Amino acid sequence: MYEDNDMRKDDSFATGSYYDTSSSYTHYNSAEAMNQPKKPKKKGGFGRTVAKCLVLALVFGSVSGAAFTGVRYAGNQLLGETGTAESAQASTTVSPTTVSTQTNDVYDVSDIVANCISSVVSISNVGTTEFQTIFGTYQQESQSSGSGIIIGQNDTELLIVTNYHVISGAKELSVYFNSDNEAADDENVISASVKGSNEDKDIAVIAVQLSDIPEETLNNIKVATIGDSTSLEVGQPVVAIGNAYGFGLSVTSGIISALNREVTATNEDGSSTTQMMIQTDAAINPGNSGGALLNSKGELIGINSVKFVSEDVEGMGYAIPISDVESIINELMLRETRDRVNEDQKGYLGITCLDVTDQASKSYNIPAGVYVSTVTDGAAAQKAGIQTGDIITGLDGNTITGSEQLIDLLGYYSAGETVSLTIQRGNGTQYEEITVDVTLSSAQEAGAVEAE
Repeated sequence: MYEDNDMRKDDSFATGSYYDTSSSYTHYNSAEAMNQPKKPKKKGGFGRTVAKCLVLALVFGSVSGAAFTGVRYAGNQLLGETGTAESAQASTTVSPTTVSTQTNDVYDVSDIVANCISSVVSISNVGTTEFQTIFGTYQQESQSSGSGIIIGQNDTELLIVTNYHVISGAKELSVYFNSDNEAADDENVISASVKGSNEDKDIAVIAVQLSDIPEETLNNIKVATIGDSTSLEVGQPVVAIGNAYGFGLSVTSGIISALNREVTATNEDGSSTTQMMIQTDAAINPGNSGGALLNSKGELIGINSVKFVSEDVEGMGYAIPISDVESIINELMLRETRDRVNEDQKGYLGITCLDVTDQASKSYNIPAGVYVSTVTDGAAAQKAGIQTGDIITGLDGNTITGSEQLIDLLGYYSAGETVSLTIQRGNGTQYEEITVDVTLSSAQEAGAVEAE
């Protein structure tokens, strides 16, 4: 309202000044004409009038020209020969915006979808959720949905990248491939196994056996084309494809709202991870996690991950830049594929442990990970030389940030298998990183719960 009033005030002032000056000049001539008696017309009056006008014009031109020359001379003396009024004005002129040379202002999302939707899959995770009540802790089977992107294949497997939180804690993983053949929908739901994961980057790779995929589906699906997220610019159009709310694949579109946004997410074990992400106003809903963020060429530039949720916020979704995690994905694709083992076959370390959260790490100046509080006599950990006070930070290349993650990963290893643990061991006021190979014990040999 204030801006509107200002605009009206400025316009009326300029207009009023213009018209007031004009009317004042007219009024002066009218009054002079009314006070002068009429004079008889003389012969040759018109010619004399013209002559007078010419003389007056010449005089006015000479006087004004001299005056202008004088002013210009004085200005040159003050500003120098190049400091003229014209050059001074030109130096303060604000450049106009340039018009885009793009001939088509609207890109066709349907072309991108037709080309790329067959590289995106739906993922179903059947796991177990723990509930704390006044009567104690109990477990209940749970099911969640997410998305994934076909990223490559080897001789026997189709490889799919997704978010770690999509597959975390899964007892059973299923992948649904998009197909035009509705009659074959049941055949397109296929079991998957974990290839590898990185919780810090919220990235995981899962595998589906090529032999389990129907031939018709194999002929229809595609491997995503990787783009370059380092060359993105704010305002560029993007398309998001994913399994929103578990209803099946759907499409949203928008633009890149911001780049290098620092986003902190809280993990299930209470720890937190911070990443630099792509912000977009394309709708990212529950179930879209692990899905594709594509540029206008249909190239994969991001993996949809989180959405900012608040009553006051709308249209703030985030994706992991593909160039930031491409090397991690390539490394995960080379790992041995593992299925979760039966409970009676699980391997154990034989320790009790506590979480070293990021906050505790900063407060006590110790590494974040899993703190070994006790070691069971005769169990795997003791045989491998693990000591009380050691901090476990990795298992077979996976970064360990909490005890729940450690227990979850051990669920893919049988008793008798050997795992490589990365450990931070105190040495005075410093910590030294060492690697320890541990042959896992059975539950009976371990004789203890892995965490307290």
